[in-house]
Formats: sequence, C-alpha cells, structure tokens
Amino acid sequence: MKHACSLWFWPLAGVAVATWMASCGAPSHESMTYPESRTVDVVDTLWGTAVADPYRWLEDDRDPEVMEWVSAQASTARAYLDGLPEREALRERCEALFNHPRVGIPRRIGEKVFLTRNNGLQNQSVIFVQDEEGGEERVFLDPNALSDDGTVTANLSGASPDGRYVVEVRNAAGSDWQEMRVLDLETGETTGEVLEWVKFSGASWVDGGFYYSRYPAPEGSAYSAENTFHSVYFHKVGTPQSEDELVFRNDNEPNRYHFAGTTEDGKYVVLNTSTGTDGNSLHVKPLNQDGAEWAPIVDGFTHHSSVVEHVNGKLYMLTDIDAPRYRLVAVDPADPSNMALWSDVLPESEDLLESVSVVGGQLWAIYLHNASNRVMRCDLDGTNARVVDLPSEVGSVGGFGGKMDAKDLYYAFTSFTQPTSIYKLDIATGESSLWSMPDVAFDPSEFEARQEWYTSKDGTRVPMFIVHKKGLEKDGTNPTLLYAYGGFNISLTPSFSASNVAFLERGGIYAMPNLRGGGEFGEAWHKAGMLLDKQNVFDDFFAAGDYLVEQGYTSHEKLAIAGGSNGGLLVGAIMTQRPDFARVALPAVGVMDMLRYHKFTIGWGWIPEYGCADSTKADFDNLYGYSPVHNLREGVTYPSTMVTTADHDDRVVPAHSFKFAARLQATHEGDRPVLLRVETNAGHGAGKPIGKILDEQADKWAFVLHELGAQP
Repeated sequence: MKHACSLWFWPLAGVAVATWMASCGAPSHESMTYPESRTVDVVDTLWGTAVADPYRWLEDDRDPEVMEWVSAQASTARAYLDGLPEREALRERCEALFNHPRVGIPRRIGEKVFLTRNNGLQNQSVIFVQDEEGGEERVFLDPNALSDDGTVTANLSGASPDGRYVVEVRNAAGSDWQEMRVLDLETGETTGEVLEWVKFSGASWVDGGFYYSRYPAPEGSAYSAENTFHSVYFHKVGTPQSEDELVFRNDNEPNRYHFAGTTEDGKYVVLNTSTGTDGNSLHVKPLNQDGAEWAPIVDGFTHHSSVVEHVNGKLYMLTDIDAPRYRLVAVDPADPSNMALWSDVLPESEDLLESVSVVGGQLWAIYLHNASNRVMRCDLDGTNARVVDLPSEVGSVGGFGGKMDAKDLYYAFTSFTQPTSIYKLDIATGESSLWSMPDVAFDPSEFEARQEWYTSKDGTRVPMFIVHKKGLEKDGTNPTLLYAYGGFNISLTPSFSASNVAFLERGGIYAMPNLRGGGEFGEAWHKAGMLLDKQNVFDDFFAAGDYLVEQGYTSHEKLAIAGGSNGGLLVGAIMTQRPDFARVALPAVGVMDMLRYHKFTIGWGWIPEYGCADSTKADFDNLYGYSPVHNLREGVTYPSTMVTTADHDDRVVPAHSFKFAARLQATHEGDRPVLLRVETNAGHGAGKPIGKILDEQADKWAFVLHELGAQP
C-alpha cells in the first residue's frame, strides 16, 4: 500500500537526490538536448482513418541523413551514460561476475566428444574436441579468430552419419543471415564449400549430403533473396552450391517457412511448413524409395506438431491436436494422416509437455510445471515412467539429446541462484552426477527466489517469480525491475543471470511474470494473448506491477520495466497506456510500429500473432489502439527511457526504435531523459561479443539505479 504522504514527499526526496547526484558529477536532466528530428508530411489512410507518419524517413537506416541522425543520438546517449555515477563501478562488477570459465553441453559425434569452452571474457566460446571421452582436448574451431572485434559467431550443426563431416554455421554482426561450411571432423579443415543465402536453418544429413533451408540467390533468379520463398535444398558434399537440388518450394506462397529433417535411421524425411506462430503442417516421404511423394501427416496451420523420431516402425509426433498442453502420439507412416490410427504414447497431462527425445532406448519427456521444468524417463511405449531428480524444483533444463544407442547423456540445469551447470546421467542406473559448475563471484545463499500468484484484470491467475536478497524489507522503497515477454508461445523460465546479480546485490528486486501470450501453460495460454486478445498481455503486466506495489515490494516511483523484441512492444504499450505506471522504461529491439511491421524483412511472419492492419478493419483498430509509436501524446510525462537497438538487426529492424525514440523525445513533458542507444556491428541479440554485453549491462543498470534515485 502506498503511503499517504508519498505524493508530497517524493518531490522533496527528488530535490535531495538531485543535489547529491550533482555533487557526484552526475548528468543533469535539465542539460539534456536532443538531435533535431525533422518531420515529414506523410499520411496513410487505412480503413477511413488518416494516420500520420512524420518520421517515415527514419525507416531507411542506410540513408546518409539517417546515419548522421543515429550518430548524433548515439553521442547524446553516450555522453549521458558515461556521466552516471555508478557506471564504471557497475562495469567492473559485471566483468567480475562474467569472468569465470564456463562450458557447454558435450556432444558426441561417433567416438569424438565436442564441447564449447569460454575462459571468462572471450567474445565467443571456443569449440574443443576430444578423440574419446575424457581424452586430451584440442581446439576444433575458434570463432574469435574469424573477426577482429568478435562479432562473427560459428557453431556446429548436423554431422554426417559416417562421422566424416560436420556443418559449421556462421553469422556476422548479429545478422540472421548465415553461411554454411562443411568441415572435416578429423582435421577441422573446410572442404571449401560455402553455402550462402541461408536463414533459419539446420543441417539434416543422409548419406552423401544434407538438407538445409535458404532463400533463392538474388541473381539469375526470378525470386528475391529478401526474405521470400524460403525453400528446402539438398547439398551433396563435394559439389558447389549452384548444383544443390531444390527439394521443396511453394511458388504460390512466398511468405512461408520450410524445413526438412531426417529420422536417425535415415528412413524418412519430414517437411515442416509454417506461416508464423499460428501452427504448422507436416509431410513425410520415405527415403531410398524411387518416386515417393510427400504424404501429409498434418495439413493446415491450426495446430503445432513436430516429428520426434522413427521408433519401432512408427513416427513419434509431439502435437497439440486434441491436447492444448501437448501429447506424444505414434503415427503409421504408411497412412500418416489417418488420426484413427494414431495412438497415445504420452497422453496430455496437467503439465505442459515441452519436448521429447529418444536417447539410449528411452523416452525423455521435459514438462513445464508452473513455468519450471520437470523431466520424466519412460520406456519406448510410454510405460514405466520415472522422475529424473533435478537439483531443484524451481529451474530450467536443456539437453537430454543423443543417439538411440547412447549409454549416457548430458543435460544442463539453471535457476535464478544457480549458474548453468552440466550434469551427466547414466542411462542404465538413472543416476546424475555433476559434470561442470561455474564458479561465479557471488554467494548464492544471500539471495532467494519465490513464485507468487496474482489476479489480472479479468480474474485470470498469473504466476510471477520474484528474486531479491534475503532479509528484504517490504517498505515500498526497493528499486525493482519488472521484466516480461508475453507472446509467440515463448515460455520464460528460471535462469541465472550474472548481470542481474549486480542489481540484486544493490538491493534491487527482479520480478518476472509469466504473461498470457507465452507458452507456459499451453496453446490456450498463448492464444489468450495474441491477435484481438493482445490487451490481456498488457493487463497481466499492469496487474503484476500493481501487485508488487500492493505487497510492499516497491512503489511505482521505484519501478523500472523492461522487455526485448515482442517484450519491447510490451514496454512501449505500457508506457503509452499508463505513463505513470513506472519511473524507468527499457524497451529493447522492440516492435513499435504495429501498422507497418509486416513490411520489413521477416515481419510478415508475425501476422498470425498480431494480425495485419492492411487485412481487416478489426485488426487495424486493434493494432492502432496499442501501437506504441502511434499512441504517444503531446504534453505527457513519460518514464525516463532508454531505447536500445542495433544497426544490424534484420529481424526487428532499428526503424521501429528510431521512430519511437524520435516521437517520444518530441512529445514528452518534463526533464526525464529519453536516450536512444544504438549498438554497432550487432543484431537482435544472439552472438553479441562479451565486451559489448558488459558495456550494455553497465549502461542499463547505471541508468536504472540513477533514474530510480537508488543509493550507491
């Protein structure tokens, strides 16, 4: 409950804090000036409504004028952030927290074992190989040697069945565009083959080559390489890409994704087609059978399904058909679409069945129970279910992969207070042993995490994780970061963040609600926060913040809100609907222009999630009603805001953030800062070098603590 005196006490406290900050050389809000953001007379008429777009010119991030504007904005942000009193101390603390050796989940390819290691501050983790488990390690691939600034990433994808080759997937500057190379598993040397125009693809092998997905090359083709006609190709080792076989392309539907994967025994190839997040279709074709055609398993885009493996003559498929929380069914490959022949292997349960793998002659089923993982192992027919003991009931797992004949497997476990640790599980005994745990420079016993439930606007009960130092006083004065996502069927589960420790140990609270739109409770939970029901996501977030205030954790004046991508949209919508909800806002790589998002790169793939303003008036009214860039109003005091994006983000293009920041700087009233932080040689977030991560986190926490008036 907010104290009655807080409305008049806060300005006095603000004066005291401002005086103290000035004495420490902190930047003054009153000195903030922003680069000029000219406006243009652009008006679109949609469904009879005139919609002004005065910053349309900022959409072309290659235009020299836009580049000059971005540079000026970056300089303004840099000057402010560099002057924050705790910025350097936070940078040093983040570096200390990140500076520890860490290792990835080992992967077997034949007798060899591959794993990634990072000595602590390497920009990218290095891939090592052992000729046999426990043998001497040697460097197989070092991504840090591929660029001077550490912005090129390289990972290993599929390996050939004979253990001779593996595919390297390389990304540059955070872009989603990829290059594939074939490496000799014995020497690590490339065969000289480079596959281009690849995006959103793995490599699925059969004898002699592999399936992969890419866009058509831009030259010598009637098709565009600009994110249309995503197609499946087959590459034969030792041949140039120009000779790759086109396996599947839908010439009538340019805006679809297509992927192909083979079963472990090499008997079947499965084609997965999707339009976004509304579901997918599956087709299967037997290999080594001349004239075989694609046979539908699931057609249309109403449900989500994926083939797990070919087991004892059946295709095991994970699906939400007649099971919103998913089930595992056995499908007859001779008549795969005949649902009367489907049989449950793992029926739907109260918990969400996230994934299933087939390793060592066993099924490994990963469930989500109230946004934390549970793991069950079963016989191949789904019987003899046994619980896999995990380090804690609150946490997240990864791994549980391997071959049918494996004798053991590896998995990772993490929680809010346990750094990601690797465990080895003996399949015969079912016993797990700790294989690797990083030594992070903090004391986990000083912190606690709990899950609490609150009620949203329409009565829906929503869970929220709350993390803080032990002994916290609920006096309404604690600086708090409320982080969420709420979309695309993505689940937020407990995980360790070294960066968050730097905030928590300064008395901060980290709160993470599981909003509708996510996947934590199955497809019904997802659908309740998409399309015309998107407002439920925002209402869930409002209720989370109000709950924290009512319970005495914090106040709205001590609340910061954050989210990235779809979560950046969330923050933007929250700011415009309730400007006084939070004191600080951190929208990162956000989708801010909901009327034009589908016109950029792969934005068309989000139409099933958001709807399209060009398609129906109902969609237009809905999107226009919450689109962040269109709902900023003149003369309103908005939160202190740091908008973040990156110059190579080709998923959510930086134009979203440019237009939102320009509009916010022009409309907001008062002296709270509005910064636009633009990272260079970076993309949507994946593969960012450690140096850039440390700078970004130091800026974030320094900004949050300063704007919340937190004592150092």
